[in-house]
Amino acid sequence: MGKAEIGWKGRTEDGIKREVYARHVGDRWEFFVREKRFDPWEPMKEPPLQDWLELLDAVRRRVARRLLRPEEVGRVKKAILERFPGTDL
Repeated sequence: MGKAEIGWKGRTEDGIKREVYARHVGDRWEFFVREKRFDPWEPMKEPPLQDWLELLDAVRRRVARRLLRPEEVGRVKKAILERFPGTDL
């Protein structure tokens, strides 16, 4: 993964293991997912709220380590609230 990419592992609501990574491109984030290590990465059109919250957590940790600029936290929060109005962050 490159410098502008953040990844994590988790499970779907059905209990299927999966890997997700988000790539920072310009002023937006693109999400990709795969189930197994050697499966190809597939783009996610509409990532669920849980993936956005994982990204927000990872961005906050990277800001604390000075790997990302502090403004990025606000941008991710704005993107979450645009897609999921009424979310408590």
